[in-house]
Amino acid sequence: MTKLLVFSGSTRAASLNKKLAASTAAIAENEGAEVTLLDLADYPAAVYNGDDEAANGVPESMQKLKKIFAEHDGFIISSPEYNGHIPPLLTNTFSWASRSEGDEQGMVAFANKKAAIMAASPGRLGGIRMLPRLRDTLAELGIVVVPGFVTVPMATKAFTDDGALIDDATINSIRQLVGRLIAACH
Repeated sequence: MTKLLVFSGSTRAASLNKKLAASTAAIAENEGAEVTLLDLADYPAAVYNGDDEAANGVPESMQKLKKIFAEHDGFIISSPEYNGHIPPLLTNTFSWASRSEGDEQGMVAFANKKAAIMAASPGRLGGIRMLPRLRDTLAELGIVVVPGFVTVPMATKAFTDDGALIDDATINSIRQLVGRLIAACH
């Protein structure tokens, strides 16, 4: 069974991308994947600094997160857009998680991983300006991003009060994206 790690690039409690990640996790489970829904708020770390790493090593939270990354076949990342870029949270997470410890190979957390990407935004573009930058960032880590993506524009109106997606076309797009990811992980 394909093991997928689903997470958002936001730690805000009412994050639209957390809602999208949770909805996508449920869809992925229905498609036959074993899913872990992760909140990056549970893995805090200082902003990456090589001097800090040299003095103190990789923070325990990031050591745990690296292990979780390594245990999964693929990732589904739902991220907000910050001025057209990926959020600093993702940059910092990927920076710390890419660090090798002891005699392990670099990028061990990302070796042979596949990913699907998506974004939700209160605006009309749905976070689409950030997705190519996220795709490039993941590629630099050695992660193969499956073709396509999902955006949810005007996302403040895209979910029910309990966080479920409303639009059937969006749900179908997510189902197709998840299917491509599961197939790529085999």
